Amino acid sequence: MVRAAEASTPPLKVVATFSVLADIAREVGGTAVEVSALVGPNADAHVFEPTPSDVRRVAGADLVVTNGLRFEGWIDRLIKASGYRGPVVVASRGVALRQLSGGADPHAWQDLANGQRYAENVRAALVAALAAKSPERAAEVDTRAAAYLQRLAALDRDIRARIAAVPAERRRVITSHDAFGYFAAAYGITFIAPRGWTTGSEPSADAVARIVRQAREAKASALLVENISDPRLIERIAREAGLKVGGKLYSDALSLPGTDADTYLHMFEHNVRTLVEAMSLGR
Repeated sequence: MVRAAEASTPPLKVVATFSVLADIAREVGGTAVEVSALVGPNADAHVFEPTPSDVRRVAGADLVVTNGLRFEGWIDRLIKASGYRGPVVVASRGVALRQLSGGADPHAWQDLANGQRYAENVRAALVAALAAKSPERAAEVDTRAAAYLQRLAALDRDIRARIAAVPAERRRVITSHDAFGYFAAAYGITFIAPRGWTTGSEPSADAVARIVRQAREAKASALLVENISDPRLIERIAREAGLKVGGKLYSDALSLPGTDADTYLHMFEHNVRTLVEAMSLGR
């Protein structure tokens, strides 16, 4: 239990770049932190444009949490504009990276083993920030982090078992952009996407035609829209490939509080449930 003197210590103001990181920080930090996300639920960090209020929020932070790997192309400019001089934790530090033609794929949180590394990096940063002024709060963070890591590992095992039950030839789906490469490598699903790792540009007509051909040749089981993307592209591919849209996946952002994918764990549970159902039903 935190002593009365320490209980009066205000929580650390943590600013996370997007909703997935904010949730991890809340889970690990508990009452020791006050967390806000620059890019909120159902919003696309790839095309985010900071506002003056975001500059002020970063300026008042005790800790800034980023994904790194070029995911937040705007974060360095934002930090500079704010005058923030505090610690910046890169949550993806230490993960085994998936390489793309343009560099590392930034969507590393889409593998729960990497998610455990994210949580550990956040834990270490919070403990370092709290250790001197509130050692008991730092110990509380350690305890919460250990329990959270166990939950992440348990869900990882469950997901592997559920997807393994789907025949390998059925594990082919189409999504809006290439956000699920780490998920694919970890859990044995083939994802086909008309866009690359960023949503910042629209695919060409040739790219869409290529995806339609791939869908037919690979015998994709279903198409799934993403919560951060306009569904019309996937709906067009579905019509041309003779497939049906099999539901919604959450890739770069959580859903609104109180809905199916409002935490990092809930996001994975929702996505796996949606994928397994879509792959099982198929065409």
